[in-house]
Amino acid sequence: MFKRTVIIARSLTLLLVLGSILWGCSSTKPAPSKPHKPIPSKPSLSKIQVDGDAREIIMVALGLLDTGYQFGGNNPEAGLDCSGLVKYVYKNALQVDLPRTAADMAQAGRTIDRADLRPGDLVFFNTLGRPFSHVGIYMGDGNFIHAPSSKGKVRIESMSNSYFASRFEGARSLLLRR
Repeated sequence: MFKRTVIIARSLTLLLVLGSILWGCSSTKPAPSKPHKPIPSKPSLSKIQVDGDAREIIMVALGLLDTGYQFGGNNPEAGLDCSGLVKYVYKNALQVDLPRTAADMAQAGRTIDRADLRPGDLVFFNTLGRPFSHVGIYMGDGNFIHAPSSKGKVRIESMSNSYFASRFEGARSLLLRR
């Protein structure tokens, strides 16, 4: 119970930090989002915009915390695996259809440096002895959300966690940079 309370407290803290980053102090309303079309499997650049889109991605992802893991899972009711989580989030947040596997998602995104990560970007890891075998969504402040393993649940993890830091493969973005 304590661990769950800590996770919830960390999630709320991260949400507040992200809120201040993404919403800022402006009193003006953001421009309405334009409808999004599915991206091809190997786009050179998507049509996703950072402002409201990153916020939508993070909010949908946070709503999936503690969802059970299921290999091949692609919906919260049955459980999610790592790529199923990312595909579900992008589809429900932005109506963007991503490829099904982590490796294919890595091919669909534009390579970015770790230092250039922004909320909503994808982070990839080599967890199965092959490149891009695990994917998560970067949330900001050095954290990402992912579906970790057959005994795990969707959770927030630090990029500096020794397990993930040593297996980091790279980052990709589907977001337009301003």
